[in-house]
Amino acid sequence: MAQQIRYLKTRDGVRLAWATLGKGAALVKTGNWLSHLNYDLESPVWRHWIEFFSSHYRFIRYDERGCGMSQWDVHDLSPARWAEDLATVVEASEPGAKFMLFGLSQGAAAAVAYAARYPERVSRLILYGGYATGWAHSPESDGFRRYRAIVDLIRLGWSEDNPSFRQLFTAQFVPGASAEQIGWFNELCKRTSRPEIATRLLEARAQVNVRELLPLVRAPTLVLHARHDEIVPFDAGKYIASEIPNAEFMQLDSRNHVLLAHEPAWARFKDAVLEFTGRTRHSDAGETIFASLSAREKQILCALAAGHNNSEIGAALFVSEKTVRNSLTRIFEKLGVRTRMQAAVLARDRGFSPNRSP
Repeated sequence: MAQQIRYLKTRDGVRLAWATLGKGAALVKTGNWLSHLNYDLESPVWRHWIEFFSSHYRFIRYDERGCGMSQWDVHDLSPARWAEDLATVVEASEPGAKFMLFGLSQGAAAAVAYAARYPERVSRLILYGGYATGWAHSPESDGFRRYRAIVDLIRLGWSEDNPSFRQLFTAQFVPGASAEQIGWFNELCKRTSRPEIATRLLEARAQVNVRELLPLVRAPTLVLHARHDEIVPFDAGKYIASEIPNAEFMQLDSRNHVLLAHEPAWARFKDAVLEFTGRTRHSDAGETIFASLSAREKQILCALAAGHNNSEIGAALFVSEKTVRNSLTRIFEKLGVRTRMQAAVLARDRGFSPNRSP
């Protein structure tokens, strides 16, 4: 994916790196933990997010202060700066224009703050895995104690060659990830910031409080949250949706804070975003998620969605079970799934009717 990376300076003199990918209506993503404008394109954790948004929108994103390609040595990492940094990026990328705004995780707070302050600028607001208040506002909770333990682990072991310290942290983001994905996330954390900065960034997350701003949001809003999110409690997403006037709420069936490409929750997320923003349900010119499948592979996928086993599929198509197995391997790779169940759910969700089976 070819992207354009530029730099700007904030009001307090901090260098922020921001990038654009794709064409069409502008959609701006707020900064979130932790990002790197270049490494994310190679990422088995983030790449499918970038591919999806850049294939439907002019996708604008930036590395927050303190990490990635933005300036690391920064005096002020407080949440008060997040919305200001977002506003600076918006003015550099979309001066005076309305745009869609996407806030993920702690980026939801910056998105809410901006939307409340500049209602005339935000045409649609999308929030995923967000929260209105950080753990510092619940000091007696188990969540706060876990958070403090994670902060101490980052301070002590972030830069160690042994990834065990970082893995305790990153495994909560993507508990359903493969070893490769966990390893990549561990390496991203090490590459994109130093221990003392990462600690300050995480401590800033705990100070978030945009509760009073939620009722001031006027943009049509879609709130999505994974039912078993291990980073941000499900109730936090429900609270945001209940406080923003007329917000739509969608529950996603996942444990992952960062949705992975192979899981049905990711397909549902994409469809919900496209419908909410008025885009076609699938990519233009027939480039759906299934466009890369051959005619035979589509037949096999339909049969799989209908519940047929390999022997039954082979008999119906007059091919061997080995051929069916090899075809399924290719289908899984093309769809970004790992199991028969995931492929079947994805096919049914996307309109592959079992009645089309052989």
